[in-house]
Amino acid sequence: MRAFGTLVALAVFALPSMGCGGVHYAVTVNTAAARLEEARENGAEQLAPYEYYYAKAHLDEAQVEASEANYSDGAAFAETAEEYAQKAIELAQAARRAAGHL
Repeated sequence: MRAFGTLVALAVFALPSMGCGGVHYAVTVNTAAARLEEARENGAEQLAPYEYYYAKAHLDEAQVEASEANYSDGAAFAETAEEYAQKAIELAQAARRAAGHL
């Protein structure tokens, strides 16, 4: 019975990854793009340029990968973009607080 439960669990987790790469990519890239826009609005281009432009470069690469139907690679780039955009937001907000602008 335990083997059956393991098999069911594997099937449940495997189904979303089969044939749905475009959906996962779309959700991930949209989230990353929104986070990058938020970073830009917080002044991250000037206050956290490394993190901001690293995120931007990864978002651009995610779109290139998706255009070649490499959705899993595109999603991975988008996840990195989101991570660094969030870091840029945090650094920009901290810099603004330190300067007394927030």
